[in-house]
Amino acid sequence: FFLLTMRTGLLFAAAAMALTGQSVAAFQPVPSASASGAIRSSAKAINPWPAAAFATPLSSATSSDDAGSDGQLDAGSDGQLDVGALGKYALAAGIQMSLFGGIFKLADIGLASAGMTPSSLPFAAIAFVFYACALKSRAFNPLNNKRPDRSKAVEGKGSDGFRDRVMPSWTPPGVIFPIMWLLIIGPIRAYSSAMVVTATGTFFNPAIMAFIFHLTCGDIWNTINNTEKRYGMSVVGILLGVVPSAAFAASQYYAVEPLAGKLLGGTLLWLCTASALITDTWRLNPNENGKREPLYPAKGEAKTEFAWFGSN
Repeated sequence: FFLLTMRTGLLFAAAAMALTGQSVAAFQPVPSASASGAIRSSAKAINPWPAAAFATPLSSATSSDDAGSDGQLDAGSDGQLDVGALGKYALAAGIQMSLFGGIFKLADIGLASAGMTPSSLPFAAIAFVFYACALKSRAFNPLNNKRPDRSKAVEGKGSDGFRDRVMPSWTPPGVIFPIMWLLIIGPIRAYSSAMVVTATGTFFNPAIMAFIFHLTCGDIWNTINNTEKRYGMSVVGILLGVVPSAAFAASQYYAVEPLAGKLLGGTLLWLCTASALITDTWRLNPNENGKREPLYPAKGEAKTEFAWFGSN
């Protein structure tokens, strides 16, 4: 299983190289997105591309490498699929999954050499490890996937990913978000993961790696939604990535320890609410022509940056 996970990571990387036609050294980031909190308002002309693929109207004129220094569009996009962005998302996913898999496997080997298993560790210690993973998994992802500023959210102020765009009238108060992630979702993920590790006696197992895949989807989605502000792609990312991966992880947990699966599955209530919020936000933030953003990354819409490889 370890070899399968590492090979999967390498396949992600190989696919990314094939998509972008670049070496890893060529992935140079641009300065991070503007923290001004201003709502994007770029002029975009609309073209259908291709007619059978998406019903969403598409945009006009530059490649993603021509985006402005704030990571946003300078003069519009031509509606062409940003294959380079998809390649970087895939590469980032492969790196993150491989790093987590390698660390967990080494932990199992280290404990075994000491005549121990993860099951012999204090339950609270295991839960703490996964609480840290739930909150800081992005440390293993090379993309710029910063979260909204919690202090600003509590005060109801705008930050990247929250109130820096037109939000639905039913958006929960800012204070709700840190409460949910820090005091409810995080502890549930930590407790259920500790149950699985204790039951299996390993850190590196299919159920835990399914959970890590869910975290990876969430980290990449944060890049798309918060940093790049690709409103259309963020809808697809949460509906086809974040939510299904959470359901899959919950099913894997249930197969090991039913209560753990039920607990992790409970987080889907919040994720589905977030999905509705993101979809409504996309609806409320059309471009200057009154058309909705495409449901895929379009060239010129934003620039995908790798935060690990220096800056321009």
